[in-house]
Amino acid sequence: MNISIEPILIEQKSVFIQMMELYNYDFSEFSDDDINEYGYFGYPHIDDYWNEEGRYPFFIRADGKLAGLVLVRSCSEYNDLSNPHNIAEFFVLKKYRRKGVGKVASMKIFDMFPGGWEISQWENNLPAQNFWKQIIKEYTNGKYDTFTAIEKGVVGFTFYNSL
Repeated sequence: MNISIEPILIEQKSVFIQMMELYNYDFSEFSDDDINEYGYFGYPHIDDYWNEEGRYPFFIRADGKLAGLVLVRSCSEYNDLSNPHNIAEFFVLKKYRRKGVGKVASMKIFDMFPGGWEISQWENNLPAQNFWKQIIKEYTNGKYDTFTAIEKGVVGFTFYNSL
């Protein structure tokens, strides 16, 4: 399967919004979010990805078909990293899970942004913790650190990519 990463263009904003709705639906088992009276979860940072420096939206494609999205930010929320990056959101459609799509996509994203990486997950999201631990362990050959932000209910990983 050919996995590719492509920047989301402003002209693709409606597709981005729809995919964020699918992501939020999936994530609602961990976030406990409800839809609004119009039937949407919403995502407050959609426009920020074209209006703020340091935000990068990407679609994930598998054999040319939309398979997910990944949102990258050039910052760290919980650690002091040089040249920091983090995954703000990461979503792979269920059809493409457990087929290597998320693994290849995440490693391609890491390669695109050298520097420090902070990957956080909600502490109640065990599938995400297991996924990221496996990916980061392989990507870094075991050279990563873990962190916990108890007051935020967050756990995560940090590492440096010096490609």
